Amino acid sequence: MLSKHALKSNLKLYNLIDTHAHLDELQNFDSILDNARERGIVAIIAVGSDYQSNIKTLEISQKYPSFVFPALGLHPWQLGELNSSQVNGELEFIEQNITQAIAIGEIGLDYDKRVVKRASKEFQKEVLARLLELARKYDKPVSLHTRYAWRDALQLVQDADIGKAVFHWFTGFSSVLRDIINGGYYVSATPAAEYHEEHRRAVKETPMDKLLLETDCPVYYGRGTKYQSAPGDITRSLGAVAQLKGLDEATVAEQTTRNATVLFSLPSVIASPSPPVILTLTLSVTKRKGKNLKMLRTGSAKQSQSLLNPGRRSDDNNK
Repeated sequence: MLSKHALKSNLKLYNLIDTHAHLDELQNFDSILDNARERGIVAIIAVGSDYQSNIKTLEISQKYPSFVFPALGLHPWQLGELNSSQVNGELEFIEQNITQAIAIGEIGLDYDKRVVKRASKEFQKEVLARLLELARKYDKPVSLHTRYAWRDALQLVQDADIGKAVFHWFTGFSSVLRDIINGGYYVSATPAAEYHEEHRRAVKETPMDKLLLETDCPVYYGRGTKYQSAPGDITRSLGAVAQLKGLDEATVAEQTTRNATVLFSLPSVIASPSPPVILTLTLSVTKRKGKNLKMLRTGSAKQSQSLLNPGRRSDDNNK
């Protein structure tokens, strides 16, 4: 027995910027970035974590110019593997390639006991201070990881006289958040804004002109059933912010894209407001008795693909 029916749905696409993605940790990133463009993403800030990560991030950005913009960094999670000489080498590489970088990141502090056991707070602060000195010297914005170290991270940023910074995936105290905003810095919202209470509070309290969107992919998100994120999941961040702020998605998209363009000095054309593109997708479903459903998608969007391999990041490790 054969039956067919068609399902139509309209998808609104806005100009969006993923301001924090670990593209170097993805496989099949060609298809992932194709999918990102189909979801309305016009730029991705690809952050590095250490020497090897920075190299790969630069390679990806060279393959996707004017779409992937590299940031070079040294993540606090990596410090437990490095001695002083190796840290010097990491910083030398960043400085030697600074002209290719749109920002310095991911850098910061992490006071989770598992991290501090391997890299002391003082060692982390020493390294961060040196990275911030590079950022000030070359007038680069910084992308900061600050888990459980919110006040110390802000103090170091202020001591270094950093003009532009984003405190990514912020979940810290409201008092610190107020000082971040008063200092002219930004906060970014991840898909965890759909459910993570501390992050939701921070997003609510951050003015729209200081808010960015990100995925931090390939982090696993969700409570109960988890999914591994890709840049295309920036639409989840968008939807969560719109819900928390009581605004329509178009307003959030336009403002956060403008904010990212200002922070990272991106080409102004990226932030040019434009009406959302509406894609009409027709799903033709064929069903045969005893057979699985075969779904053929037609329309102006390409067929999505399986995107990611299993990874090590999860929202439990980043909050």
